[in-house]
Amino acid sequence: DGSSVSRLELVKHVATDLIRRREGDRIGLVIFAEKTYAASPLSFDTHAVAQTLNEMEIGLVGRSTAIGEGLGLSLKRLLSSPAPTRIVILLSDGSNNSGSSEPAAVAELAKKLGIKVYTIGLGLEDTASSPESRDAVDYVTLQRVAEISGGAAFRAKSSADLDQAMHSIEGLVAGSIATPPTIIFHEFWLYLAAASLAACAIAMLGLRTSK
Repeated sequence: DGSSVSRLELVKHVATDLIRRREGDRIGLVIFAEKTYAASPLSFDTHAVAQTLNEMEIGLVGRSTAIGEGLGLSLKRLLSSPAPTRIVILLSDGSNNSGSSEPAAVAELAKKLGIKVYTIGLGLEDTASSPESRDAVDYVTLQRVAEISGGAAFRAKSSADLDQAMHSIEGLVAGSIATPPTIIFHEFWLYLAAASLAACAIAMLGLRTSK
């Protein structure tokens, strides 16, 4: 709304909107920095996942960036999912400077598993144009990960860019995701009750006639 906010607050604001819009999907949340952990398991409870994201704090899992590790844990969480479409939205504002997994190698695994990775590089600077900047995002690596897995890469320098990236990803996957089934209830017990009453009436009539 025209005021400056931290990257984390921006991500919370835009990403929670995305999560809440995806009611009917199973969504999980993996947090990665120096360490990586699953903050929320795959769940249809999108409000709970969004709440978990809103509770995240800077430095909770370190201040380095283990992109490969974060993507690897995301793939592991998706392995048991029977969903026909499985995707990872990988958002990073840094470069892969922690962990032992190379992002490109993990992206190859995602391709073998049929999981597309959509990446978003968040930040005003990138390592290609500002290699010495501590705040630069490694957008080249994010592009490579998306390309290998069959996904798409997006660059976000503002809140509008990030929101547009989220909506674009939704548009790319919407056609391949089946609409969640709608449960429709019918009161069939009324027919059974009517049939039972009719049967009882016929039986009573038969008894009277026989007497």
